[in-house]
Amino acid sequence: METLSVEEFKEIAKNIESEVGHVIVGQNEVVRHALVSILAGGHVLLEGVPGLGKTMLIRTLGQALDLKFSRIQFTPDLMPADILGTEILLDENGKREFRFREGPLFSNLVLADEINRATPKTQSALLEAMQESSVTVARKTYKLDEPFFVMATQNPLEMEGTYPLPEAQLDRFFFKVNVNLPNVSDLAEILERTTGKEITSANRAATGGQIIKMRELARTVPIASHVKEYIAGLILATHPDNPTATPLVNKYVRYGSSPRGGQAIVLGAKVTALLAGRYNVSFEDVHTVAPAALRHRLLLNFDGLAEGIKTDDVIGEVIRMKGKG
Repeated sequence: METLSVEEFKEIAKNIESEVGHVIVGQNEVVRHALVSILAGGHVLLEGVPGLGKTMLIRTLGQALDLKFSRIQFTPDLMPADILGTEILLDENGKREFRFREGPLFSNLVLADEINRATPKTQSALLEAMQESSVTVARKTYKLDEPFFVMATQNPLEMEGTYPLPEAQLDRFFFKVNVNLPNVSDLAEILERTTGKEITSANRAATGGQIIKMRELARTVPIASHVKEYIAGLILATHPDNPTATPLVNKYVRYGSSPRGGQAIVLGAKVTALLAGRYNVSFEDVHTVAPAALRHRLLLNFDGLAEGIKTDDVIGEVIRMKGKG
């Protein structure tokens, strides 16, 4: 398979962001983090209040990437078989046999809408798919087509009737991206685009095969040993029992980031470097992706929750105090 050059990688990514920008107004950082996660082969959790365009962003990415797309609306009565698929009994020419009917999880890009509304039993059905790109039904394992990405949304305000994601499942999301309110000019443009006669949509900017090639190129980007050591130091500094822990970590953090946080930073920084047209990872690339890679992997203690401490503030202090190694 022919490999892509850095210039081709950058050009394809630029076209993707441009097509998404025809539909999504503002939210440049959200779009960039979602794209970085996809090109790194990871899954994304988007968190924000209703009406900010989280679902629209994921749908638009599906259009721009020309991938098989499916949307799963998570509800309390949703069962694992509703998303994985199930075996059905067929009668053909007098012969009965079980055949597997695929569920909506058998897509390239899966939108798990309001994932915290489903029961833990159904949430956990996503675990194998997110980690192994396969599902097991009736003792048979079925591989999912590559590329495969789960992009989930959740509402941080409406907690009644919801089931918060357990730490083990949160850790399987590559990035957690916060979607914030737009500014005045962006909101005015959103109103213009969504209430007029014509509704814009994204054109195809990349294929699934190109995404796989981009993902393979990203893994080849070199990263200096002192940058890797710096990332390892960041991860250890998020643990309150570590000698390098910062004051906010010691005071407000119960558990720090897992090694998956370091893996997400490394891969995310590699993709970020390629998006800038570079074939090497800088400290700035690390700082760009660190909050999205770590904010859902730090667990605050009771004092932190009671005082309304944000994990982004803790991560910011860790980066400032660690300097550049």
